[in-house]
Formats: sequence, C-alpha cells, structure tokens
Amino acid sequence: FIHMHHLINEYRPHQARETLRVMLMVQKRRRVQFTNKFKDQLDKVKNIIQEALDSLPQPQEAMEVDENKAEADKASGLKEGDSEAGTVSNMDRIMCDFVDM
Repeated sequence: FIHMHHLINEYRPHQARETLRVMLMVQKRRRVQFTNKFKDQLDKVKNIIQEALDSLPQPQEAMEVDENKAEADKASGLKEGDSEAGTVSNMDRIMCDFVDM
C-alpha cells in the first residue's frame, strides 16, 4: 500500500505539466480567436470610414455649392450672414406667437 502512494506521487509532476500545457493551449486559442475577431471589426470600421470619406463632396464641389448659395442670397437681397439670421428671427417669431397664445 505504501508503494501505491509513492507511484501516485511520482505521477503528479507529469500531471501538473500536462494540465499546464492544456491551460496554455486554451489561453492561446482564446487570444487568437479574440485577435481575429478584433481584426475583422477593424477592417469593417476601416471600410465604413473609407466609404464615408468617398461619399464626401470634393472641395471644388463644396466651393461651387457655397458660391451658388451666395449668389442666391445676393439675388434675394440678403447680405452675407443674413440668411441664417433671417431663419433664426423667423423661428423666434414663430416661438413668440406660440407662447403668446
């Protein structure tokens, strides 16, 4: 009976090494899976950002839009910056009318 306990105790270092090896393999597999998922998400984000950048108007197009707006304001008799102020005053008038009711 003493010899059986001795054999079991002799086996423990091997068992500990094997358990440690399995634990490290599981950790490695989890980290690799996490890294792959992270890379996939990063690629998706890069694609979304690139699509957003591609959908932005080019600087020359934006300047043309600003010039068209300025020409429309001049045609309507508004000075620069008055178009937004006119919108705000209209909103103020509407709010005042609503509060006066």
